[in-house]
Amino acid sequence: MLHGRDANATPDSVANGRKIRYCPVLIKNPGKPLEEEMKIHEYQARELLSKAGIPVPPARVTETAEGAAEAFKANGAALQVVKAQVFAGGRGKAGFVKLVKSAEEAKAAAAFMLSTRMISVQTGPEGIEVKKILIAAAVEIAHEYYVSITLDRNRGTPVVIASAEGGVEIEKVAKDKPEAIFKEPLHPHLGLLPFAGLKVATKLGFTGKQASTVSKLLVNLAKFYMANDCTLAEINPLVVTKTGEVLAIDAKVQFDDNAIFRHPEIAALKDDAESDPLEVRAQKANLNYIKLDGQIACLVNGAGLAMATMDVIKLFGGSPANFLDVGGGVSAEGAKEAFRIILSDKKVKGILVNIFGGIARCDLIAEALIGAGREIGFKVPLVVRLEGTNVEQARVILKNAQAELPTLQSAVDLNDAAKKVVAAIG
Repeated sequence: MLHGRDANATPDSVANGRKIRYCPVLIKNPGKPLEEEMKIHEYQARELLSKAGIPVPPARVTETAEGAAEAFKANGAALQVVKAQVFAGGRGKAGFVKLVKSAEEAKAAAAFMLSTRMISVQTGPEGIEVKKILIAAAVEIAHEYYVSITLDRNRGTPVVIASAEGGVEIEKVAKDKPEAIFKEPLHPHLGLLPFAGLKVATKLGFTGKQASTVSKLLVNLAKFYMANDCTLAEINPLVVTKTGEVLAIDAKVQFDDNAIFRHPEIAALKDDAESDPLEVRAQKANLNYIKLDGQIACLVNGAGLAMATMDVIKLFGGSPANFLDVGGGVSAEGAKEAFRIILSDKKVKGILVNIFGGIARCDLIAEALIGAGREIGFKVPLVVRLEGTNVEQARVILKNAQAELPTLQSAVDLNDAAKKVVAAIG
């Protein structure tokens, strides 16, 4: 078999046409979405893993079709693979991983990918733009394996997840043959010890020198995972070539956003061009924002409260347009920027504000919301539910502002707020 596999073809889900990435489904309780975690491209992951002592075949990256032709010539192999560099899986099945036999074929494949939005099960119907292309020599594969390290929240420790049936069908293997997948926990401080690495290699079917090679590879992968505050370090496929080499020919790596300040060299790899512009804008304003496909925008302080708010909107027949957590202390400037971001989404037909005033008092929050309304203008229905310190004063402030801001309504609780905003947008 020849290399044409796609490491990005790993377990994801699509909600409302919006891709939300989870830890591999090989763990029964995947935990929180990884949507806010920092992703890097495959070519960047390959470079990092190579530096970590993991054998990775060389590759070249380009942003033009002509560059792909030059890369083919420079690689010097008779058969090569051209791969789109995007933050989504399903590339192979979507036609964005192609085997080519000449510089002309490489140029044509790259031209197609750079001029066509990639649509796969992980992108939604709108697809995503391809801006970078990876070109590498194809590898004659004798067997494919799957290995990754991620956090098992049931165990409370990182685990190696491995299978002797790797490749693009790993999701199908997880569903139809769960017994073909096994896990090995890492020591919380020491990582993957050599004996544990050898245990995984043996379970994968390796013997002799190859077992030692794979054990060392896994130990190095675990060291890389822990040293760089990763949330996912995945090799799919890890292959044995027909000449007996063990190579990582595709990789996916993600990092914990909360720890990225410790790794400026990793932070420098971030590609904002692959992210939604509104999400990038929100991040710069220290707002936790994820765009969804509904019509009712949410402005909430607290991630759990935001999730509950979206659930209640759905309960009463609406559809959330975003997840937006403004944090515990809502300032006037923070509220204004949050509303600017929300109203930049043309799908938004109504807004539900659900805030618990603890660190910031409810009356101050109400004044901040009214100030935002005066400056920005609320052209869609806005329903505000406040609870907490000085809530009665806040309700008076909101009531007095309704003549000035006619689209503003106040609600007594979350159910009342959801009912009102759903009714307001019809």
